[in-house]
Amino acid sequence: MSDSLETALSKVKRGPNRAQYDKENAFNIMDTSLMCHVGQTKDGQVFVTPTCHWREGDYFYWHAHSKARNVKGPIDEPEKVCINISQLDGLVMARSAMHHSVNYRSVTLFGVPELIDDKEEKVRQFKLFLDKVSPGRWETLRPVNDIEIKATGLVRIKIEEASIKMRAEPPIDDPEDNDWPVWAGVIPLDKKWAEAEQDPIQTKDFALPTNPNAC
Repeated sequence: MSDSLETALSKVKRGPNRAQYDKENAFNIMDTSLMCHVGQTKDGQVFVTPTCHWREGDYFYWHAHSKARNVKGPIDEPEKVCINISQLDGLVMARSAMHHSVNYRSVTLFGVPELIDDKEEKVRQFKLFLDKVSPGRWETLRPVNDIEIKATGLVRIKIEEASIKMRAEPPIDDPEDNDWPVWAGVIPLDKKWAEAEQDPIQTKDFALPTNPNAC
């Protein structure tokens, strides 16, 4: 089986020199990101919904309230959705306004969502999601109940049609501007979690959760 995610739909037309289609790099961007944007259409109107996501094998998952558009809509009217995951890595400061840019990593994928309705599988996937957020936390929590499981919609798409676009380089100015007297270069974005803030209603000290795996 090919590891390329390139199809006629996912092939990048604009800036193809920054495009990639290999699963390994796509999986890395998905796994180190916590949020994505799900794009879908209903009655000719485009909707884009931000949500958290996770991956298991060749499948990309997200969840929402069982009646939410981004999990219910595609099941009521099965159509392809378009999902984007992006990470900003730095500001590219050039010598002209026109050549300013950003360094980034981005995955765009396409697929027809599949509803996951089996109770045990839903709970297993919820645990996988929480393990991505904070490994080991699931076991310390009050167990999910039947009402919560029923109220949460869970869908997935198979990861087989996608593209990566990324930029990781210094400014690219016009040669005649290379000596223009202004600072040029990259300002990297340093992403890290700050000190945890305990819920003010708690009166006891508890062990802090493990650091999230996702950016």
